[in-house]
Amino acid sequence: MAKPRTETRVHENKTSVRKGPTTYGIIAEFDNPADLIAATEIVRDQGFKRWDVHTPYPVHGLDGAMGIRPTILPLIVFGGGLTGFFVGLALQWWTNAVDYPFLISGKPYFSLPANIPIIFEVTVLFSAITTVLAMLVLNNLPLHYHPLFTCDRFRRSTSDRFFIAVEAQDPKFDAKKTHEFMSSLPKVLHVETITEDEGDA
Repeated sequence: MAKPRTETRVHENKTSVRKGPTTYGIIAEFDNPADLIAATEIVRDQGFKRWDVHTPYPVHGLDGAMGIRPTILPLIVFGGGLTGFFVGLALQWWTNAVDYPFLISGKPYFSLPANIPIIFEVTVLFSAITTVLAMLVLNNLPLHYHPLFTCDRFRRSTSDRFFIAVEAQDPKFDAKKTHEFMSSLPKVLHVETITEDEGDA
């Protein structure tokens, strides 16, 4: 007589741990561009690396006050255009001189002057595509959510207020000291700590 078969089943209990809100950074609010630039220069001289300025419209001289280095976008676009140049050149050479050579009135299978228009168009095409893609990557786009959106006062950054935001990921960031530093900036209207919810882990 066969012995009854027994099965042992182990049930795994999966529990989700919900983490509390973490600090994204600290923002300081200003009333006008002049006060903003003065405070921006102080933040720059303090040595912060991960910070940004938010304005409702372009402010002249802000890039210099922040100490922003020139963008590498032109070099990336140049590389894309150069790639397009060689791709267009290789395309014309392959199609006319290798894959389908066709003799017309004793003309050479491949002649650079005759192929310049196509090479130019492919160069422009690659440059344009590289510009768009590099711009999106360098600006971290598309970005559908940002912790600053949770701040009610930050909504005025699109109308009549100016903000400086220092991120908690900055090497020099200290919650207490940075808050005190931001509060000591001249003509500052409001300083607030921004938190973000990490959700379920």
